[in-house]
Amino acid sequence: MDWIKGIQRAIDYTEAHLAEEISFDAVAKQACSSAFHFQRVFSILCGFTLGDYIRMRRLSLAADELRHSDARVIDIALKYGYETPESFSRAFSRFHGLTPTEARNGGTVKSFSKLSVKLILTGGTEMDYRIEKPDALKVICKRVRIRKPQTGAGTPDITGFWAKCGQDGTIQKICSYLPEKPKPAGLLGICFSLEAQGDLFPYGIAAAYNGAPVDGDLEVIELPEFTYAVFPFKGKMPDVFIETYRKIVTEFFPGNDRYAYAGGVEIEVYPSDQINDPNYSGEIWIAVQEK
Repeated sequence: MDWIKGIQRAIDYTEAHLAEEISFDAVAKQACSSAFHFQRVFSILCGFTLGDYIRMRRLSLAADELRHSDARVIDIALKYGYETPESFSRAFSRFHGLTPTEARNGGTVKSFSKLSVKLILTGGTEMDYRIEKPDALKVICKRVRIRKPQTGAGTPDITGFWAKCGQDGTIQKICSYLPEKPKPAGLLGICFSLEAQGDLFPYGIAAAYNGAPVDGDLEVIELPEFTYAVFPFKGKMPDVFIETYRKIVTEFFPGNDRYAYAGGVEIEVYPSDQINDPNYSGEIWIAVQEK
């Protein structure tokens, strides 16, 4: 219930500030969440990003003002965050299918209503997980800043990064530093969510580190001690990954009385490179804290 109330507070805050510059960090704070986690969960639940929601609500309200007020187009454009009438007109036309002038003259426009969170009965399904409390994890990593994923799956930025690292030998080099008994056991994709800035966050391809001297552009990173909820998945990729992540954010966290999302890092564990195997298995590690 607290998470449901938090999302509604975040939506109410967004609605109250549609005519102002909106900080995603401030929105997420209403739900007692990090901006990274809130935006990811919001996208999974709604099917569109927080930025898209703000844009569509502003354009819907702008159309209403054009139809029912004498305000100048430039004033409405500035009110809803557009610096010029031209940029406003382009965005307005893409969304509504007609120009602001046509809308003012009685043309048909679209309405995009405010979100309202309602409690419905979900779940009732089994979900395997375990709790891991490792010491600080030391990994060897290649990082890049990418745009936040909009679903549990990767973005083109992430997919392209994996492809590039596979082609240029980076993944092979990372694997050469694996200890005999690595934990987590496999190649890792790590979201450094606490280091997110605006729409970007660091994402790394990594592996447990054996302590050997490092050369090149790889870096050794020590992840602080976290308690992790570990969710195994098995099936066709990326579908099984997306579905597992959806259940984590829509069923596990809202319905779990003991653990809450802690932020920090999220780790994808890929034990092999056979991702075309219809029974591929891996794990998702998410830092949690006791309520």
